Amino acid sequence: MTLLLISLAVLVGGYFIYGLVVEKVFGIDPKRLMPCQTHADGIDYIPMPTWKVFLIQFLNIAGLGPIFGAIMGVMFGPAAFLWIVLGTIFGGAVHDFISAMMSIRSDGESLPELVGRELGTVIKQLMRIVSTVLLILVGAVFVLTPAGLLAGMTPGWMNVTFWIGAIFIYYMLATLLPIDKLIGRLYPLFGFALLFMAAGLLVVLLFGGHTIPDGFTEGLFNRHSAPENHPIFPMMFVSIACGAISGFHATQSPMMARCLKNEKLARPVFYGAMVAEGLVALIWASAAITFTGGYGELATYMDTHTTGDLVTDISVTWLGTFGGLLALLGVVGAPITTGDTALRSARLIVSDFLHVDQAKLAKRLLVSLPIFAATFALMMLDFNILWRYFAWTNQLLSAFTLWAATVYLSRHGKAYALTLVPAMFMTAVVTTYILLAPQPEGLGLPPFVAWGIATLADCLCLLAFIRYRVASRSKMVGDIEI
Repeated sequence: MTLLLISLAVLVGGYFIYGLVVEKVFGIDPKRLMPCQTHADGIDYIPMPTWKVFLIQFLNIAGLGPIFGAIMGVMFGPAAFLWIVLGTIFGGAVHDFISAMMSIRSDGESLPELVGRELGTVIKQLMRIVSTVLLILVGAVFVLTPAGLLAGMTPGWMNVTFWIGAIFIYYMLATLLPIDKLIGRLYPLFGFALLFMAAGLLVVLLFGGHTIPDGFTEGLFNRHSAPENHPIFPMMFVSIACGAISGFHATQSPMMARCLKNEKLARPVFYGAMVAEGLVALIWASAAITFTGGYGELATYMDTHTTGDLVTDISVTWLGTFGGLLALLGVVGAPITTGDTALRSARLIVSDFLHVDQAKLAKRLLVSLPIFAATFALMMLDFNILWRYFAWTNQLLSAFTLWAATVYLSRHGKAYALTLVPAMFMTAVVTTYILLAPQPEGLGLPPFVAWGIATLADCLCLLAFIRYRVASRSKMVGDIEI
């Protein structure tokens, strides 16, 4: 329990201390006009109350990530707690806040345009492809997951096919309608439910007479049931994404950047939502090992159950009937409310690079129909394959975003080390993962080869950044001489 309390305190303290440092480094301007004021269109650029923007941002980035990801990640052992806390404060929250501020300063532009401006045209084109594919993958994954769960809770005629159709129709409406009509009304309810469920579990953990078997005193060694195939680095850092750092978040931040009413609200909304997600992940990781009795017992449980089973069992056992209702909202509602905004973000990205105005429904349909078709086609693939490639693509996006943020901060004469360090770390993670993961998911190379190539890739990225810095200084000197 001591570890949980310390971790919670560090996360909250990180928001008030390091979050303020990041805000000061970037430099907010409360008097600056916001995109919702300069580009108001009644569809995507709509000023919304801060509490509502926060809950929408929180649910956009959360979904099942801080629940399922935390449970899968804690199977690696107590190292998961360190990654959730430190990854959130120094990685994920910085990533989300700075990508949002870059979007605000660029009139609400989507992620590929922001990254392309800093890293060049080739990277811009790559980001357009990678981010759009990621968002369509999210849409496909988060149709299938809740459809399967709902089919098991409803009468026989309401089968998986029925729920796939119903959820997909909802996704189409959420993608096309003004953001305040459907998303703005439903999200606060689901966001509150997800936070309330986590708060309820925290009360049980702290005051329910439970002992949390965190295993910290025994060391940080790998507790996974198959450690030889699942090394902590990089596997744990891909498993726990949304509870620490996730590239998907940077695709969502511009959507809320178009609705925020003042730059001074950016830290509470963007840095704050990531810290809230870290808190949820921390609580669920603790709940998983406490409910099952430890790391070995968790592995045994997962051999015969799904992650959804564990979430439902914990919620109903510890929180009763009301907990079961919250579990339904969290496990079913959370993925739905991630999938819909993923497809909406895909529409915004495509419309940005095609320069198609989105004020008219016909033009929104023109951009959205190919996205819907691609999502439906991907749903025909094996779910496990979809999930694995989603996880890696997600973290690849975070590395690109952090490098773009590093160049942005450097270009504006700010302390770029804030993003340089996490950029190098995530580059190492995604490179090692794709080299080390077994075929056909990855290349299946020996660990020492994968780690060596990843180190080389990191050094090359750092060298490219140093060359950019030198070239920028030379250009500044040349401009002054002229």
